[in-house]
Amino acid sequence: MPLLNTSHPSPVTFLLMGIPGLEHLHVWIGIPFCSMYLVAVVGNVTILAVVRAERSLHEPMFLFLCMLSVTDLVLSTSTLPRMLCLFWLGAHDIAFDSCLAQMFFIHSFTAMESGFFLAMAIDRYVAICHPLHHTTILTRVHIIIMGIIVVIRGVAFFSPHPILLKHMPYCKTRVIAHTYCEFMAVVKLACMDTGATKHYSLSMATIIGSCDAILFAVSYAFILRSVFRLPSREASFKALGTCGSHVCVILVFYATAGFSIFTHRFGKNVPAHIHIFIANIYLLVPPFLNPIVYGVRTKKIREHVLRTLMVKVA
Repeated sequence: MPLLNTSHPSPVTFLLMGIPGLEHLHVWIGIPFCSMYLVAVVGNVTILAVVRAERSLHEPMFLFLCMLSVTDLVLSTSTLPRMLCLFWLGAHDIAFDSCLAQMFFIHSFTAMESGFFLAMAIDRYVAICHPLHHTTILTRVHIIIMGIIVVIRGVAFFSPHPILLKHMPYCKTRVIAHTYCEFMAVVKLACMDTGATKHYSLSMATIIGSCDAILFAVSYAFILRSVFRLPSREASFKALGTCGSHVCVILVFYATAGFSIFTHRFGKNVPAHIHIFIANIYLLVPPFLNPIVYGVRTKKIREHVLRTLMVKVA
């Protein structure tokens, strides 16, 4: 009869499987993933450098954009390099502590990404619906406070994830059926009842995502109402074009993140390769699209970059 107090020390390493069923395509899948990562790094670093160098860009919108760029850089860098090692070099091993660290960065910075999207929507709402009070409502102090709240929220709600897993016994396989250390994929390897732990993780992700998405929708509903009231049709179309591109990026983020969350809760029949592929998309596509939508399409940033390039060429 086995002893009830048998201990199961934490494993030294885990083995990342990648995308189950698509192992033969890993090399090819890595090519567009690597391309998106390079665009994300160059684009977000460029935004940070331009805003830092140009004092006229030290406005709420661009300060929030810098916060979003830092989040994108951390989020993509915490996943892509390790994922490419898996796809191209067959490096399946990942140390247990490295796995927990990656998990913390992924989940906490995903929550921060959602929070900064909401902060930028609030900024656009104040700028369009209350333009005369924009500078008094969104002061430098208020912007810093909003940024701190977003960061603290992400850290506070998701720092328990690696702590809980650190103290769980593992007596099953060390193979993680994923391309990175996702919480739900790792917790399945524990040899104990993890129902409460899974419920906590899914509840936090659902609450944060739902609240941010609802507030974002409300903000843009007021923005669209104000846009349609503009006297100039040309101004209305211009504002709609800007808002439309922003909404598309955010919809990609919330739709893919929501799909991943609800698949864990309800989608038991969703093929594993589809679930894992979309889980990668919501970590890679927003950092790739954000510099394009918020940077290239923003006139002030675009003009500064072109002016800098022209000076260097001359």
